[in-house]
Amino acid sequence: MVNSDGTKKVLIMLASPRKKGNSAALAEEIAAGAASKGAQVESLFLHSMKIAPCQSCYVCQKKGSKGCAIDDDMQAIYPKLIEADAWVIASPVFWFTMSAQAKLFMDRCFALPCYGSNAFSGKRIGIAMSYGDMDPFASGCVNALRTFQDTFRYVGSKIVGMVYGSAMEAGEIRSNEGLMKQARELGEKLPGK
Repeated sequence: MVNSDGTKKVLIMLASPRKKGNSAALAEEIAAGAASKGAQVESLFLHSMKIAPCQSCYVCQKKGSKGCAIDDDMQAIYPKLIEADAWVIASPVFWFTMSAQAKLFMDRCFALPCYGSNAFSGKRIGIAMSYGDMDPFASGCVNALRTFQDTFRYVGSKIVGMVYGSAMEAGEIRSNEGLMKQARELGEKLPGK
C-alpha cells in the first residue's frame, strides 16, 4: 500500500540465523537500491521472532475467519505484509532448500488472505539466496528458487528478480562485486512505478 505521500513500502524478511550473513548482505544491497528510489524499507529478522509451524487446522480457511489461530509474532507481520508493495525474502540454502526460518514464514502466509482481500495480488517480490557450493544446482538453491516461483505464481504475485551466489563465511559474498551490483539493481526495480 502506498503511503499518503506516494512512497512505496518494501518489507524484507531476513531468514538466516546470521544477522551479518551472506543472504543478509544481499538483502542490505537490495534495501539500498529500493531506498535510492524513494521506497520506505523495513527489515524483519525472522530468527529472533517466535513463529510456530502451521498446524493445518484450517481455521484461516473457514468462512468469516478472523485469521490464523496461532498467537505468535506472525500476527504482527501479517499487517505489514498487506501494507507493503514489495517483499524480499533473503535466505541461505540449508540442506538443499531454503532455511527453516524462510519455510516457517512461507507456510504461515497460507493465512494471509484473512487479513486483507487480494492479499498477494500485485505484490512485487525479490528473492536473495546464498549457498556454500559453487553450483546452484548441486547446492539445492534451485529447489528453493523453484518453490518461490511456484508459490508466487499460484497466488498472483510477481517475482521482479532473484539474486543468488556462493559464499561460506559470513559476509564473504560482499566481495562478489557483480552480484552485489545485481542486488542493488533488483532493489531499484522492486518498488515499481
